[in-house]
Amino acid sequence: MHDAPPGSPSSTAAPLATEAEPLSHGLKQRHLTMLGLGGVIGAGLFVGSGAGIAVAGPGIVISYLLAGTLAMMVMRMLGEMSAAMPASGSFSVHAERALGRWAGFSVGWLYWFLLVVVLAVEATAAAQIANGWVSSVPQWAWVLIFMVVFSCANLAAVKNFGEFEFWFAALKVGAIVLFLGLGLLAVLGVLPDTDPVGMSNLTGRGGFLPHGWEGVVSGVLTVVFAFGGLEVVTIAAAETDDPARAVGRAVRSALWRILFFYVGSMLVIVTVLPWTAQRAGLSPYVTVLDSIGVPSAGTIMNIVVFVALLSALNANLYGSSRMIFSLAERGEAPRGLLKVSGGGVPRRAVLASVAFGFVSVLLNLQWPDTVFLYMLNAVGAVLLFVWGLIAASQLRLRRRIERESPELLTLRMWLFPWLTWATLAGLAAVLLLMLTDDTARPQLIWSGAATAGVLLVAAVRELRARRA
Repeated sequence: MHDAPPGSPSSTAAPLATEAEPLSHGLKQRHLTMLGLGGVIGAGLFVGSGAGIAVAGPGIVISYLLAGTLAMMVMRMLGEMSAAMPASGSFSVHAERALGRWAGFSVGWLYWFLLVVVLAVEATAAAQIANGWVSSVPQWAWVLIFMVVFSCANLAAVKNFGEFEFWFAALKVGAIVLFLGLGLLAVLGVLPDTDPVGMSNLTGRGGFLPHGWEGVVSGVLTVVFAFGGLEVVTIAAAETDDPARAVGRAVRSALWRILFFYVGSMLVIVTVLPWTAQRAGLSPYVTVLDSIGVPSAGTIMNIVVFVALLSALNANLYGSSRMIFSLAERGEAPRGLLKVSGGGVPRRAVLASVAFGFVSVLLNLQWPDTVFLYMLNAVGAVLLFVWGLIAASQLRLRRRIERESPELLTLRMWLFPWLTWATLAGLAAVLLLMLTDDTARPQLIWSGAATAGVLLVAAVRELRARRA
């Protein structure tokens, strides 16, 4: 093993050129493209979408369209910066360059904390499914198996992570494409024992907006966090042979297709069946597949959800290790994490993320309704804070890149700066809605407290640095 080159703290006046990453360049374009397509398709879509349908009815299509558009804007901005300045720390590095060390430190640590906490949810949920299949193996043992397998995969070589994600994403994308095809045939009445559905399920039972626009807004709060995970694409791009080109292609290919998968799925679900036919706790995908006579629909979707959870676990472990490694490079995390293997893998960073992930899992298994619930609430709205800093960073960096190195802008944000400002306004509106929603308010308060705590640490560090 060898030490990675130490990175000096950046400021807003730091040069735009980025130093070569000491990490491996083992990821291929196909890995990154499929990560962009499948990385955001998880259990939140396959299972959690039922909660959105319950509050918005057929209007959930609009909810997903609004939330998806917000995610698309953020990814376009992030893609622009990452194509111009690829880095394993992605938006944390961009925030430091645009706004100062406090921003890079804050967004980096908040995102790392978000990933390792969510990792515990995914590991536990996957273990519950596996325990249902093989009850002789206790749930805690399944968690241990998953964590060990994916830890080894991430410690060995980055291409292992890429291969895992490629095939996981391929299965998820294939499942949604097949679902969309079957749903369209059911709507047209082509399948055996089915009649054309028409638009009756979209207009009946209270109409397209049975709960009015208030329901659509509530639906946005329910589904917006399902789009989290796209950011890992720009983190992974730094470990490809041509990061600028790779991230540009991945972002371009993923944005519209992901929106198509989400909005298209919801449109099929609420068209094939009345929105009132969805049952609490059951995936709307299972309900639709059952209704059109697909045998063992529940088992099929359980397998898809299981794969989605393992995929998210793998991606979060990868993303968290690279984020904390990048923080260490810039002196914002312990320098001992800078050790890189001969194959270009930041093994200590991986182990640090795994270790905290294990702690989170234990807390989830032992105190799911107390200690771990507080941790989960503390990261509930962090994604929105991260997206907000991405937008603020792009506002400042875009003008600087245009002034100093316009040739770096191979991927551009649409209608700059107006859509960037509109995105910031949209994120502020979601936060305001969370504050007025009884269910979402605790998450916002706890996440706000966690963010304030990290910002306080960042401010203290800044004061000490100035006095030194």
